[in-house]
Amino acid sequence: MSATATPARPAPDHHAQFIELLQTSLDQNAFIKLVLAKYAGDEPDLQRLIIKQLTVKDQPCLSFVYRYKTRDITKNFSLAEGVETVAALLPASFKNAHLLAVTDEAQLEYSKKGKSSLFKSKPQQLREVPSAGHNREKNRFLDLGRPFLADLGVTNHKHELIPAMSRKWKQINKFIEVFSHALTSSPLALDKPVRVSDFGSGKGYLTFAIHDYLRNTLQAEGVVTGVELREDMVKLCNEAAARLEHPGLSFQHGDVRSVAPSAVDVMIALHACDIATDYAIHMGIRSGASIIMCSPCCHKQIRLQIQSPALLKPMLQYGLHLGQQAEMVTDSLRALFLEACGYETKVFEFISLDHTNKNKMILAVKRAEPVQPAELLAKIEELKAFYHITEHCLETLLRADGYLA
Repeated sequence: MSATATPARPAPDHHAQFIELLQTSLDQNAFIKLVLAKYAGDEPDLQRLIIKQLTVKDQPCLSFVYRYKTRDITKNFSLAEGVETVAALLPASFKNAHLLAVTDEAQLEYSKKGKSSLFKSKPQQLREVPSAGHNREKNRFLDLGRPFLADLGVTNHKHELIPAMSRKWKQINKFIEVFSHALTSSPLALDKPVRVSDFGSGKGYLTFAIHDYLRNTLQAEGVVTGVELREDMVKLCNEAAARLEHPGLSFQHGDVRSVAPSAVDVMIALHACDIATDYAIHMGIRSGASIIMCSPCCHKQIRLQIQSPALLKPMLQYGLHLGQQAEMVTDSLRALFLEACGYETKVFEFISLDHTNKNKMILAVKRAEPVQPAELLAKIEELKAFYHITEHCLETLLRADGYLA
């Protein structure tokens, strides 16, 4: 008598189970975050998809952040549309999904042969649901857990922000945000080393930050040099770079006038005083930088030359307005000279630095196509004549090198 064969147990539908877990977490207001990784589609440079819940116009929605090598693209869906979109993306476009909820954690994986695995676990303690408000604190480009932040005194040993450093933390993130957007529109390719020079690097907050962002967030090779006049700061930062294992990051003694120009992709000079900003911009142009980031300080050279037109004198009898006029004229001319040298230039408000109330940034990104500078140079001459300006340091430096011939 033959034994009756036991029917094969059907393979578990891990996909359906995972989507059910996602839906349940949303229904129970327990959803925290969903990350889709191991991208298998054909869209260039797409790395992962990060999904969080927001409330927009009093309606709950799922915010999809498509993270590329050099940029993020955000799309918002209703909860139902978001769940349907996730279901369609697995496993066609992404082979890994990690769901984080208040009481559960689940990970769905697909092997190269398409076999699925579903792992579920419980946290040691209940997690807190993040605020879903659309206007909550902005996404950060750096994580507080980065070791250099603790070493430089921004966070404590538990990687918690030290309250006195909150302003510095905002400045670091704003700087990286500006750099990230500039990188997206620049001709730089991340398959080659990105060479960065930071003049006036100080304690190295921004120098470490840009190196860490290139290496750990963008997975690019950063060759970053901080240049600083104070030798004790140079020694301190080099020791930290070695201790934290930041290959490709170094600091040297000098300033923008003493360091010999070399090929650079990104030139940074934040808080360079008066004509030091002009020397920094000139260095960036000479070095072929694709991105130039300057935060000017003091505008003495132009202020001493300006002869205000009679019509403006009642308005400019106040010292504050005279200073603001000198700042506006100086930086407008700098931006126009950069435009004439083939850069797309923006002048905008930057976050205040710790030791100054100056918060303006000049950002220049090299254009793909050269420009005809004649019209721009004519406008520059008109401005100089209007204010009776006889010399602008940046113009003198550029003309000596033949850039404005």
